[in-house]
Amino acid sequence: MSPQTTLETGIPQISVHRVEADGVSVFYRAAGPVGAPVVLLLHGFPTSSFQFRTLMPLLASRYRVIAPDLPGFGFTEVPAERGYKYSFDALAGTLAAFTEALRLERFALYVFDYGAPTGFRLAMAQPERIAAIISQNGNAYEEGLSGAWAPLRHYWQAPTAENRQAVRAVFSPEGIRMQYTFGVPDPEVIAPEGYTLDAAMVGRPGNDEIQLDLFLDYASNVKLYPAFHEYFRRWQPPLLAVWGRNDPFFVPAGAEAYRRDNPNAVVQFVDTGHFALETHVVEIAAAMNEFLAAPLGGWGREAD
Repeated sequence: MSPQTTLETGIPQISVHRVEADGVSVFYRAAGPVGAPVVLLLHGFPTSSFQFRTLMPLLASRYRVIAPDLPGFGFTEVPAERGYKYSFDALAGTLAAFTEALRLERFALYVFDYGAPTGFRLAMAQPERIAAIISQNGNAYEEGLSGAWAPLRHYWQAPTAENRQAVRAVFSPEGIRMQYTFGVPDPEVIAPEGYTLDAAMVGRPGNDEIQLDLFLDYASNVKLYPAFHEYFRRWQPPLLAVWGRNDPFFVPAGAEAYRRDNPNAVVQFVDTGHFALETHVVEIAAAMNEFLAAPLGGWGREAD
């Protein structure tokens, strides 16, 4: 379809870009009017900005939606001479540089999986820039961690070569596909493009070591949970926790816990698994549009 035809139908286009930030060539997708309020979409493991391919057009009539690939994921390129040390502090540092490169002064955050501890670090460092938070299976509480984390906890406590090897099964094509299909009432509705692309990207030479480093550093996120909670209590950002209730990794208690530190948090569940956008993108987009437009939503407080 030609760009002109697309514009005539009123369907927002998604464009792809690169920008240099923190010595990294950051790949990102964008849609929506350039001058509109910004929603920054942060993906998780093992995916990339591709996971937002169906969400972005549903938001772009009202918002400027921007979705970067974090270092180690998707099409973002980290030069070898950069000597990048993969940790969540490093991901947050690159993300901060990315927002500066794009001159994003104030924005809502959509955080999923790894995007949550990455985005929350950014929010703690620059709280005045955060208009609102949408957490889609983005955990910040101990009670949100299921028993599926036991092998990783063991790896954190004893990061031996044997324990490092033991968690590699998560990177297999079957392991990645399971993350998409577990907890989905009808797994056959899951399109194969997402988990197939993820498996190909994670399977690139050397990428498994990057992912194992991040798995090990995930322990730093759990240690930061109290600091995240203090941020929620002090700044009370408008927050929507929309959660696939059958997530095998981040259980519903993690969504409910946001209300403990932020009484204004809105919690909504959908009957699906971890990758909720694969099955409930229409419902999630509708919830976001309603939330962001409400008096307690991020843009209702723009003039505060």
